[in-house]
Amino acid sequence: MSNLYHQAKFILGATALSQLPDCSTEVAFAGRSNAGKSTALNTITQQRKLARTSKTPGRTREINCFELDTERYLIDLPGYGYAKVPEAMAKAWQKTLTQYLLERQSLKAVFILMDIRHPLTPHDWSMIEILPESVNLHFVLTKADKLSRSQANKTLMSTAKTLEKHGIEATVQTFSALSKDGLQDVWDTLDDYFKN
Repeated sequence: MSNLYHQAKFILGATALSQLPDCSTEVAFAGRSNAGKSTALNTITQQRKLARTSKTPGRTREINCFELDTERYLIDLPGYGYAKVPEAMAKAWQKTLTQYLLERQSLKAVFILMDIRHPLTPHDWSMIEILPESVNLHFVLTKADKLSRSQANKTLMSTAKTLEKHGIEATVQTFSALSKDGLQDVWDTLDDYFKN
């Protein structure tokens, strides 16, 4: 179904849940600022400029909605853990984000993107703790090309083991936007969520 992702189009950047479109299924992408979330979304959709990328962490300041078709959406959530914004604004984002994760009925799964060199930071754990059990979790270890294949596999195994130890039910994979390694795995996982 990769063609489905190629046709993704930006609909709106929402600052409140009331602005979000009605749909039956959506998959949200979350991640620490600078984890490569926007770059990954562009690679997944095969569109170089769909999600705005920036060298400044915390650039995504809205819940960005990308329509695949009238019933299915990809959602790009604001990066967490670092943003050069006033504290009051950061708290307001956090409240909206938490509300979205707990109340959004059409949310099927959350992909948490983490730099493979810095997986499961305290900010990632804070995000994991917010998520309700009804939402499926898929971890994507980005920038896998920064490590050797054996190092990447070692990090993959240790991350999966740590999650299991903490009783977190999730799937984990490595990914590189540069080499496209793991792209098919992302598409396959998305297919599973959008079909069900």
